[in-house]
Amino acid sequence: MSGDLAAHVPCRPLWRCTACGAAWPCSPAKLRLLAEYRGNLPALMVHLVALREEAAEQLAELDSGERPANLHKRFTDWVPVRSG
Repeated sequence: MSGDLAAHVPCRPLWRCTACGAAWPCSPAKLRLLAEYRGNLPALMVHLVALREEAAEQLAELDSGERPANLHKRFTDWVPVRSG
């Protein structure tokens, strides 16, 4: 894995990327996660939902104004859904 992609991790409790400053998961982080969980999208979803809940709690404590629906889109809506 490219060192560049590995650097795109969340900075808690703000949930911004440590490498590019974008809302995490940023595009490079998404690519890394898809590669890591290739062939096991259900495990990726479980991982992302756990992170989403952690982010929701931390962002609420910061009174960031981030809505839970936005976190759903940000953390999980981008994962491809495999049909039947």
